[in-house]
Amino acid sequence: MGDEDTLRHLPLEAVHEEAGARFGAFAGWRMPLTYPAGVMKEHLHTRSKAGLFDISHMQLFAVEGAEAAAFLSRACPLEAGELGEGKSKYTVLLNEQAGIIDDLIVTRLAPQRFMIVANAGNAARDEAHLRAIAADFDVTLSPLERVFLALQGPEAESVLAGLGLDLGALTFMTAMEPREGWFAARSGYTGEDGFEIALPVAEARDFAARILADDRAEWIGLAARDSLRLEAGLCLHGQDIDEKTDPASAAILWAVPKHLREKGEFLGAEALRRILAHGTKEKRVGLKPEGRQPVRAGAVLTDENGAPAGRVTSGGFGPSVGHPVAMGYVMKSHAEPGTRLFAEVRGNRVPLHIHPLPFTPHRYRKG
Repeated sequence: MGDEDTLRHLPLEAVHEEAGARFGAFAGWRMPLTYPAGVMKEHLHTRSKAGLFDISHMQLFAVEGAEAAAFLSRACPLEAGELGEGKSKYTVLLNEQAGIIDDLIVTRLAPQRFMIVANAGNAARDEAHLRAIAADFDVTLSPLERVFLALQGPEAESVLAGLGLDLGALTFMTAMEPREGWFAARSGYTGEDGFEIALPVAEARDFAARILADDRAEWIGLAARDSLRLEAGLCLHGQDIDEKTDPASAAILWAVPKHLREKGEFLGAEALRRILAHGTKEKRVGLKPEGRQPVRAGAVLTDENGAPAGRVTSGGFGPSVGHPVAMGYVMKSHAEPGTRLFAEVRGNRVPLHIHPLPFTPHRYRKG
């Protein structure tokens, strides 16, 4: 969070003000939190129709050069050279201790050209880290100035097709450049089918207005984005993962190909191998509180006897499932689904159970 006068501003801020957005600080930006419909209706609208999110706070980097693939394979536990053109991959930037600096999506657009999508609060740290690695490679790293919009939900493809933007050939985690200066990926942060589209600032206001002219599409704020991603079991960097957590404890080891865990030469590889050899002490899990009382980030978890058992990293109410939802880290001995723990909430012990993730099924278009 930051002081109002030090926050960065979205290029479409005036559009959100006209739409009646209520703003708040997030990752150094002044962001729309909710619109007049409110978080519950915004959340459910995204699940049933199409929600439009302004995610321009996130940073895109173009990576180009003869050694672009080798550079990315050093920076991340990623086989960038094996990634097909138009294919995207979820990956992580690790420090030397295998702590997660950021989670990223890397897309190959051409033999020597890639796109990185990074999180807002980490953009400067990511850029410095990547530039330090890039010094050893024939590669250019360019931060891009774009408006970045996400259209998420079962009607997303149809809404875009109605504007003449046919992205129907894309499947989940694939991408293309539909126009000069544009980048479109079939991906998102809600668990729904949908798209993330980066485009030049000068073209963005008109594009957003054309989307919203379709009554199936509505602006959705950061609050509903958070409840949607939490129901979908997706991590938020800075809360559920950070430089003190590793991919194994965070239950995202699936993002690191098995042979790279064993023989990869990415930054943090040796530390990750040591962690895997010794075993992790804790694990990220889903948590379902009993009753209607949400359990928020920061709550301490205890076992039946009051002994420390873990901590909550994200929590709130899940409008689609009709009950509170949370995620957190628990000791491995407590990680089995169905295990009953307690969260300390304002002096009360709220019972909850370990719950499989996600809370709502993913509905990605797999092809």
